[in-house]
Amino acid sequence: METNYIFVTGGVVSSLGKGIISASIGKLLQARGYKVTIQKFDPYINIDPGTLNPYEHGECYVTEDGFETDLDLGHYERFTGIHTTRNNSITTGRIYKTVIDRERHGDYLGKTIQVVPHITDEIKRRMLRENEELRIKNEEFATAREDFDFVITEVGGTIGDIESAPFMEAIRQLRWELGRKAVCVHLTYVPYLKAADELKTKPTQHSVKELQGMGIQPDILVLRTERHLDDSMRMKVASFCNVDLECVVQSEDMPSIYEVPVNMQRQGLDAAIMRKIGIPVGETPAMKPWREFLDKQRNATREVHIGLVGKYDLQDAYKSIRESLNLAGIYNDVKAKLHFVNSEEITSENVAEKLDGLQGVVICPGFGQRGIEGKIIAAEYTRIHDIPTFGICLGMQMMVIEFARNVLGYKDANSAEMRQQTQQTIPCMEGSDYHSPQEEPVNVIDLMEEQKNVTQMGGTMRLGAYDCRLVEGSKAFEAYSKSKLSTPLHTGEGQGGGSIIKERHRHRYEFNNAYKEEYEAAGMKCVGINPTANLVEIVEIPEKRWYIGTQFHPEYSSTVLHPHPLFMSFIRSCC
Repeated sequence: METNYIFVTGGVVSSLGKGIISASIGKLLQARGYKVTIQKFDPYINIDPGTLNPYEHGECYVTEDGFETDLDLGHYERFTGIHTTRNNSITTGRIYKTVIDRERHGDYLGKTIQVVPHITDEIKRRMLRENEELRIKNEEFATAREDFDFVITEVGGTIGDIESAPFMEAIRQLRWELGRKAVCVHLTYVPYLKAADELKTKPTQHSVKELQGMGIQPDILVLRTERHLDDSMRMKVASFCNVDLECVVQSEDMPSIYEVPVNMQRQGLDAAIMRKIGIPVGETPAMKPWREFLDKQRNATREVHIGLVGKYDLQDAYKSIRESLNLAGIYNDVKAKLHFVNSEEITSENVAEKLDGLQGVVICPGFGQRGIEGKIIAAEYTRIHDIPTFGICLGMQMMVIEFARNVLGYKDANSAEMRQQTQQTIPCMEGSDYHSPQEEPVNVIDLMEEQKNVTQMGGTMRLGAYDCRLVEGSKAFEAYSKSKLSTPLHTGEGQGGGSIIKERHRHRYEFNNAYKEEYEAAGMKCVGINPTANLVEIVEIPEKRWYIGTQFHPEYSSTVLHPHPLFMSFIRSCC
């Protein structure tokens, strides 16, 4: 079967859910037995989202091959279970940089470089996944010439944005070149005016008209709406927008984003795509595992209250963590109720009030000084009161610093990230409270050796999947080995015993191994070690119900049908 291409665009307003629709299309085509990949094209000029403030674009999602991407790739992976790579996330910045580098190299033989054809040709190459340069760089994880039945391309932004114009022109050209092998799905908004008690289709008509003005006729319209649209309104849209009635699909507000694929299947979105391409539709897949998951979600009524201790008061800033907790809750037959706790507002005096009523706490990842003292105070409170606690990346580092200050006695312990020089203090004599300042700082979290000469921001951290050897008998080992539903990305026998898992990272700083023996003697065990670099990946306090920190980001590898083992174990302990 030849590769077919689906382009997903958006109109009227942003944040309509193009990522969810793209992921749903991918899931429905997967259920029919097709091999699918999904990619995101973002119009902004940044090379990648790695340097963007989370308030701008939400979390930065990291692929297995170590690329910082848009959070929509998290939706793609959670819905479909595919492993995306750097080939699946393209920005205008990457397109222009590639063209400029080629011009500097002399590849264009002195020609004037223009948006058309040079920029649009590079966009087309990426959309067709024919970029040889990326294939060579990324050969370990995926090749750019993989045989896919469907390549789904989501274009960020909104029709009419000046930044999106080159992408629209590339799609226009590909539609002519590919013929029936290309389908355009356009997502628009149908607002409800409360005062008039009416749904309005005019914004959709204008959006489609603008798309047609760019030379693109949408094949399928997905109408985002808060109210149900009757057939007469769908007929009106179909008539004014030159689209078949069966190709006008509505995307109503659903109780959960995981209901969307079933809702799209019910309206025949996947069947409409196949008919447009000329593929026999056949029987509608049962999607039994997915529907069983939805049944568990609907039947989960008992609530478990989890606190997210972090500094970004924005839902998308911790999107993958939130979804991982929700998925783990559903598979444990409970509904995870998540409560954001601003770490900047936590003090020793109010921590009990801030964490009151929570059955578990996640100390969230992040970067920089702001809000870290609140995370340290929260880690101390949950450790003392034996509240299940999950520290991720910076959260794990704050658990390590708290333990050094309040158990090991290093009152000035810190991370080299927060303070270039901290003051080491050690007891002068037995029974004395006096601590003598020393020249060497107590950086229990220190800059990784290979990061010390790095000066450029963006894509320079320790990124992507790395091996971790688990210590047998630890809670972390038990979580991975006993989970029935969850499957780690990679398992095997590591040197020196224990099982090897592979998880994704995004950090510059690490646990300082100079203090490892002290930590273990005092009760905080290092139970996950990178077998190559000897970096500490997981710490835990075995005597506590569940007190575990991971340097890696387990939330990146949790999917709808395979929730992550550590999140499953954490939620069980909270229940």
